[in-house]
Amino acid sequence: ADITLKYPVKFQFKGLSFYFGKGGGVDLVKTFRKNSSKDVYREIKNFPVGKYDLVINDFEPISAWACYRQEKPCIALSHQSALLSPASPKPKHYDPVGDWILKNYAPATSHVGFHFSAFDRNIFTPVIRASVRNATVQQKGHYTVYLPAYDDKKLVPFLLEFPYVKWHVFSKHARKPYHVNKLSVYPVNNEEFQISMAGSDGVLCGAGFETPAEALYLKKKLMVIPMKNQYEQHFNAAALKKMGVPVLKSLKKKHVGKIQSWIDEKQKIDVNYPAVAEAAVQKAIELSAKLT
Repeated sequence: ADITLKYPVKFQFKGLSFYFGKGGGVDLVKTFRKNSSKDVYREIKNFPVGKYDLVINDFEPISAWACYRQEKPCIALSHQSALLSPASPKPKHYDPVGDWILKNYAPATSHVGFHFSAFDRNIFTPVIRASVRNATVQQKGHYTVYLPAYDDKKLVPFLLEFPYVKWHVFSKHARKPYHVNKLSVYPVNNEEFQISMAGSDGVLCGAGFETPAEALYLKKKLMVIPMKNQYEQHFNAAALKKMGVPVLKSLKKKHVGKIQSWIDEKQKIDVNYPAVAEAAVQKAIELSAKLT
């Protein structure tokens, strides 16, 4: 939602959004306050799914519920679909609200998933953008950071605990670039982030899906911090931990030693992420054909 598309968008709705806090997680109060059930229902009711033979959905609730309401085939083509598989790694703790959201936020007729590994049938490895596949990979001596759930006021002082490290921090909370010693903070920018990541010695980020997958593809040292109140990220953290990626619970002083060890040590995690987009779309079309 923070990045503009260079393609024409025929229908655009507000939908449902999760709002980040500034201390490492989703702000549930703000999320509840900023989303209107009345507006969501109106958008579901008005969404013109009847004009289409097939709806492919990436965990988006408006079109998913519009399909459900009009009994229209809806194929989920998403990372979240992979998390529903019994074969996917699970976090140690169970979150009933998070589990309910995963299963009901965007209902679908059939599922095609993406994960860090092909854990099950109908699960593909990550789709890596062409720009990332074609990126010039270097090690320029800096570390790239993207932790959108942390405010700069918390993040910058913590990272300055490592004054000899050159950090490139991409922040949702920054309006313009600024620098503190060897640390640089930049507003979120897709192209600049990609260049920074491709030239980095390592990536410190949330336990989302796309950024960790791209970092692994680029053979970058990786450490993740799953967001609080974001159950999906704890699934991701469990899968990454199984692959050998270090996982931090939070940015706290007691974890400084773990980050220091990560900086000092080499990390070699080999992944094979071939081009799978065409095969995944073909699978979605095959599943759709079985429904008609």
